[in-house]
Amino acid sequence: MRKNDRHCVNLNESASIEQCTNTSADTAITPTGQRIVRIPVELGAYNVTTNLVANISFPDPVLEIKDIKKRVIITQCRLLTRTSTGADDDQFSAGPFPLFLKGYVRKNIQYATPSRNADGECISSEIKSLTVKVPFECMTSVDLDSPAQLPLRNRRDEYDFFRAQDLGTGYPEKDQYLSSDLSQFHQESFQGYNQLPFCELVSSQILEWDEATDRQFIGDGPVDEGYFQHMVEKMQVRFTIKVLQNQQVRVDAL
Repeated sequence: MRKNDRHCVNLNESASIEQCTNTSADTAITPTGQRIVRIPVELGAYNVTTNLVANISFPDPVLEIKDIKKRVIITQCRLLTRTSTGADDDQFSAGPFPLFLKGYVRKNIQYATPSRNADGECISSEIKSLTVKVPFECMTSVDLDSPAQLPLRNRRDEYDFFRAQDLGTGYPEKDQYLSSDLSQFHQESFQGYNQLPFCELVSSQILEWDEATDRQFIGDGPVDEGYFQHMVEKMQVRFTIKVLQNQQVRVDAL
């Protein structure tokens, strides 16, 4: 065997290329009786409303808006909960809790832009599109329909041992140094690995008004065609979200 041949299997070529076979397999089934499972528990569902105003500038003159496709995108949904004191009656709480939300409305605007030699009688145009993101960020207080499992606090407790030491020369023999030993360190720590609540986006609804702010006419009067490059939009955004948390639940196995 040469020294350079360190691998006995050529990884560039498969050792076996053929169709695999399979058969049905029996899996273990939990017997009848109460079991504890970890499942997503719905803490609450909420209809959230926020109002947005945005100024949009187009790279080309806009003869008219042909279509606008919109969708709501949530980038942050964070439920802030208090920590548990460890008492049995404080493991769960109904709130209210602050719910921080952050996201944006993605809009794809399809529009017709007139050609440079357009006049009032005949206008040739091209169809173009512009994609913009209108951000929003808000906080709302929510009451939970189902109690949330509150996070446990991390703890670090230090303790010492008593030690008596002779004081040495210059002190009476009966006197001693009474304290803890500074050369030793003792600690007990606890870390709780808690389940963080999370969100699901169920549905969204957008009501919007788009108005041009710099429209110019192609012709002599207001009855003629025109174009613009800036518009202001006002939107009312409503969306439904669910707040969930993975919890241990006792169920009956049937």
